[in-house]
Amino acid sequence: MNQIHAKGKPGLLALSDEERSEDENRTTPTNRQELLSTPKQDKYKLARILAKKAIKEKKIFTICGSYPVVRAILRKKGWVEKRLPLRSGLQDGTADQSYSCHENAWKNGKVSQQCEKIDDIHDLMSRMVKNEEASLFWTVRKDAINCHDLHCDQMLNHFAKTGSFTTKIGLCLNLRNLPWYAQANPHTFFPRCYGICMEDEKQDFIEDFRNTAASGILKWVVNLNAGSGVAQKAEEKSSTTDVHPEKGSECYNETKVKQLPGKLVDMACLVCETYLEQRQHKDIDRIDCSSILSEDNWNELLNHYYSLVHEGAVICNAYSYVSQCQAILSKIMSANPQQAIDGNRNIWIIKPGAKSRGRDIVCKDRLDDILRLVEVTGRSSVKENEWVAQKYIETPLLIYNTKFDIRQWFLVTDWNPLTIWFYKESYLRFSTQHFSLDDLDSSIHLCNNSIQKHYQNASNRHILLPCHNMWSSTKFQEYLEKKGHGTVWQNLICPSMKKAIVYTMKMAQESVEPRKNSFELYGADFILGQDFKPWLIEINTSPTMFPSTPVTEELCTQVQEDTIKVVLNSKKMGKNKDTGKFELLWKEAPLDLPPFTVTDLLIEGVGIKKTAQKATPFVNVDFIASRITQDMTKNSSTNYQKREESMVELE
Repeated sequence: MNQIHAKGKPGLLALSDEERSEDENRTTPTNRQELLSTPKQDKYKLARILAKKAIKEKKIFTICGSYPVVRAILRKKGWVEKRLPLRSGLQDGTADQSYSCHENAWKNGKVSQQCEKIDDIHDLMSRMVKNEEASLFWTVRKDAINCHDLHCDQMLNHFAKTGSFTTKIGLCLNLRNLPWYAQANPHTFFPRCYGICMEDEKQDFIEDFRNTAASGILKWVVNLNAGSGVAQKAEEKSSTTDVHPEKGSECYNETKVKQLPGKLVDMACLVCETYLEQRQHKDIDRIDCSSILSEDNWNELLNHYYSLVHEGAVICNAYSYVSQCQAILSKIMSANPQQAIDGNRNIWIIKPGAKSRGRDIVCKDRLDDILRLVEVTGRSSVKENEWVAQKYIETPLLIYNTKFDIRQWFLVTDWNPLTIWFYKESYLRFSTQHFSLDDLDSSIHLCNNSIQKHYQNASNRHILLPCHNMWSSTKFQEYLEKKGHGTVWQNLICPSMKKAIVYTMKMAQESVEPRKNSFELYGADFILGQDFKPWLIEINTSPTMFPSTPVTEELCTQVQEDTIKVVLNSKKMGKNKDTGKFELLWKEAPLDLPPFTVTDLLIEGVGIKKTAQKATPFVNVDFIASRITQDMTKNSSTNYQKREESMVELE
């Protein structure tokens, strides 16, 4: 290490061994803060002592991005920051922001005050360790540091190749393979999803949309008999009942409500029965299941469905189909675990496959609008074409008529053996408007704070909802207790979220690069159904730690501190090691992996070229000719002798 001189003071290496030993012994963690706060203490000498100690204990870290909490916690534990050069090549420029403790969001907080007191001495120590290797890298972007360039004992807060579950398109396509890794059905916790950027996926989505529309028609008929739902609204809209039970098939035209033919229910029943055959694998001998209806009939069914569900039309003689529709829906309910969240509006949420923070996400309920949205025309990059269509949960659990979702943190510290830590605290994010399926605006249906911060809270919003639109999970449990559901969090919601996380990680275990000494904190988003069952929506890498509200200011600070506790204490043995509010969710036995994968197979060698070899020419042609003549003569005499012998036998 180079010697550093300032104002005539000796360099770090100029101290004698006895002086260094004495200073290091005096500078214990208990009195370090006293030294820092003592004005008479020589800060340059102190900086040399602390830097030397950090080098010896390999406590040098590098941060790319705005992580004042992580920086303050590591400094408190005796770590010294090795700062990267300004504009170090990061595309988002986060390196420029990582050197200052005075971020606007933290300027009034305790972290900023601590940084202001000791910022100068940490600047000195950072210069002293500039030629040393960092032992810990903490970055926003996983491509800021190439993990392959690190030594095995250097720590990094990211894993490579996690796109199988951290991107929407990856989670959509890969979670279907879960039955190969665990005895679980992904449709029980992940709303069905299609990568409609691919032709075969798009056709599967179209089929699903049509089937969902057909079941929606059956639900309309059943709701009509129950006197609720859309049918009831249609009846209230008309001055007289569209169908009279005693009149059988009569359909009154005295109202302005659009009348739809009864054959629409027949078509919907046929589609649903065929869907059930597919689920039960009874269609194995059928060549094309989509041929049950022609393309014109499909368009007719969808147009009538839109009129029925979205425009308030009614079906003539609908009461005569009630029992048939109830029987079919009952079978669908047992065959489709997502029937409860489908509703009957056929709403789908369309997302770009690799974007975050709710960007470009929209809700659509018409097939043509969805297909038109994801057309690739005018999009230059491949990622811009990676759209997914996920079934929207039309029956979410509401709090004071407002939609919300749950951000749940979990930490992975190893992939072999798979080691997952579950955070005991989470938080709820509310939308700013009352929930309604009649309006598909993002302010109603997308709870992401990056979206909701651009809207004002509704004027008729319930007074008990927070103005900053966030609750802690503790506050939510108090709410459930008051509503008479005090045990649902511990008995249903939390265990179900844990299962969904474990299943997803087991699915991704084979595709992630399992680098030792790496770790990563993830943020999983869940939405609760009306039965309190959580549904996994997506998993985010580098979840935001910005203290946007009092809730996140407290929890985000806490989860970062506890993450460091788990990571730095991971090598300590025993059950009493401090892991904060992280609990060990899953740790399996190490897998005996083969020394190579299929993609590693190769053949080395030199190719052999076949050359056209010419036949060796005959030199003595006369000799060959004589031999041929002798053979022919011998064969002729032999054949003549055989004929003579055969004649004698005949005589």
